[in-house]
Amino acid sequence: MGHRLSKIYTRTGDSGTTGLGDGSRVAKDDLRITALGDVDELNATIGVLRAQISTSQIADQDHWDKSLSLIQHWLFDLGGEVCIPNYHLLQPVCIEFLEKEIDRMNESLPMLKDFILPSGTLACSYAHQARAVCRRAERALMSVHTRDQNIQATALQLLNRLSDWLFVASRSLQRAEGGSEVLWQKNINDSIDPA
Repeated sequence: MGHRLSKIYTRTGDSGTTGLGDGSRVAKDDLRITALGDVDELNATIGVLRAQISTSQIADQDHWDKSLSLIQHWLFDLGGEVCIPNYHLLQPVCIEFLEKEIDRMNESLPMLKDFILPSGTLACSYAHQARAVCRRAERALMSVHTRDQNIQATALQLLNRLSDWLFVASRSLQRAEGGSEVLWQKNINDSIDPA
């Protein structure tokens, strides 16, 4: 880190602009800033998931914590890439890790035959919330890439694969706490008595 933050407020953003890592300034509603905000929110949501797992009775808490810590660091690196156009921090190893973890978790899960609702234990539900935020961050990042063409492939792949990881993690966490998945009922309206 080149500079230490000794003063948190600078007043430079009071006019509605903010600085990027390359020294340029953009509007606070610029696509790049929206993507940064979504990645930041995703990282914070992952932090809540980590905290929930640490206070639960879930086995392998250390493994979960190490995986989520890696993910948080990668999201911070992603934020750096978005903040500094054409700057690369992420490496393909993050994609390989997520894919191996998805395969490992899937080995002990039953095959999905129905859609599941984003519900269940707190850890499962936080994983679902993080997945939804991840998809939004992915859409925002894709908007930046469509406009500027300077988002590297690994960054786009990270969010795509991470949303898959979070989905499988939600299923795995639900089972780890002895819960069963909440299935979507296709014809639920047929069971409602309007009287």
